[in-house]
Amino acid sequence: MPKFHYIALDQNGQEVAGELDASNEAEAINLLRQSQLYPTQVAQEGKGDAAVKKRAAKSPSAKSKGKAVKAGANAKVKPKTLMVFTRQLATLIDSGLPLLRGLTVLSRQEPNPVMKATIATLADNVQTGSTFSETLGQYPRIFNKLYVNMVKAGELGGVLEIVLNRLAEYQEKAQKLKNKIMAAMIYPLVVMFIALAILIFLMLVIVPKFEKIFEEMLGDKNKLPTLTKYVIGFSRWMGDNFLWLAGGAAVIFIGWRLFASTPGGRRAIDGWKLKLPLFGDVQRKTAISRFTRTLGTLVTSGVPILQALNITRETAGNAIVSESIVKVHDAVKEGESMVAPLESSSVFPPMVISMVDVGEETGQLPEMLLKIADVYEDEVDNSVSALTSMLEPLMIVLLALVVGTIVLALFLPLIEVIKQLSAGPGA
Repeated sequence: MPKFHYIALDQNGQEVAGELDASNEAEAINLLRQSQLYPTQVAQEGKGDAAVKKRAAKSPSAKSKGKAVKAGANAKVKPKTLMVFTRQLATLIDSGLPLLRGLTVLSRQEPNPVMKATIATLADNVQTGSTFSETLGQYPRIFNKLYVNMVKAGELGGVLEIVLNRLAEYQEKAQKLKNKIMAAMIYPLVVMFIALAILIFLMLVIVPKFEKIFEEMLGDKNKLPTLTKYVIGFSRWMGDNFLWLAGGAAVIFIGWRLFASTPGGRRAIDGWKLKLPLFGDVQRKTAISRFTRTLGTLVTSGVPILQALNITRETAGNAIVSESIVKVHDAVKEGESMVAPLESSSVFPPMVISMVDVGEETGQLPEMLLKIADVYEDEVDNSVSALTSMLEPLMIVLLALVVGTIVLALFLPLIEVIKQLSAGPGA
């Protein structure tokens, strides 16, 4: 029978760790609950139990040491920290632990000082009679409107544990999608940065040294090959104007940031993103996946459709998609279908529009939206893999052409020098 390692909470809220034999994870959880323990992590030996063992080995008292941090309204934490908190709180409440005790336990074991102080404040406010959603609203930079409204819907419907599980799944999938997009975008940027750094180094350091060598050996510059003349000329131009080039690059960067900070600029840039070759398709599929996942999760959790559309608009991440959501909101507010504004947006493909249409007709819009999100997350995964496979050889060829051209330009005169030396002084 398989062995499972676990971390659980006893009736006093103290964390305990151990191992037990069970046929599967569900049975292991049931055995722990029968023993009046509330499991927070359960993993089969040899299958993901390393993290459980590592955490179990840490002393809870050690985590609580250090200077206390007071969390203000502008407190902010990383998405991964919030994701872990949501998953752990959902697990505790699903295990039968009251909300207040769950918050107290998580506050004691939270390693992030800002999140620790935030959870402690949440627990204090809940204890004094405030609702959980009201307390979350005091930290808008940690818990956005989507988070607060879903929790509020869960409280009103008496299904807080279900909503928290949905929130945790939403955050995990959103983070996974974001990581894929970042991986696809960062790779070409890193290669381009390396290529530019190599080009600057060769032009400002290596080429001037070779120029001196050529002057000493050949004397007459007219004897240099045409390619070498061009490379040396470009090297001199870069050296003479390097400060101007660096200043120009800084001005362009600052101007771009200022342009992007304006509503019109943001809209123009987001429009370009959707039309970019290679990357545009990934951006479009990402926007569709985010829109349908967010809206589907909100409506499934009991948030009213109009309120859900407003929240989705704020979390869309693309001005063009946000405008389309505003039109959908206005149409739904007038009692019309979502299909017409989606069609007029030119962002959503026919398949998405057809599935939304079917969802509205059958009364299964939330389920259909989540299905669309699943489909497009797979599409993004495939597109990112294809894009990375395509970019790798292209960037390598580009880097090879840049460096190869410079190296060839520097070695052509050396070949001429070697020929002269081989011919001898009387040639």
